Amino acid sequence: MSDWVKFRDSVVDALHVDDVTEDVKQKVTATILAQVLPVISEAVDGFTTATREQAKTETGWCKIRDGIVLPLVMQGAVYVVKTVLTKTVTQTT
Repeated sequence: MSDWVKFRDSVVDALHVDDVTEDVKQKVTATILAQVLPVISEAVDGFTTATREQAKTETGWCKIRDGIVLPLVMQGAVYVVKTVLTKTVTQTT
């Protein structure tokens, strides 16, 4: 068996949880809010800055896509996820 298969199997085994309690869900949610979303938000900010800059040289539908649609979708998705997770944390504590 290759090292990759051993590694993959160990990760799958570590992620297999038989009993998902409210405490586990709270910890996962808190970790996502504290550690994962800031990294994703920073990446989205860089992406939207780049696409908006590129939109200045685009024309037609590509200008709308790069200047409005992609930044709106990306930032909107981060906002929705952050809002929902924050509300679930405050509601269950």
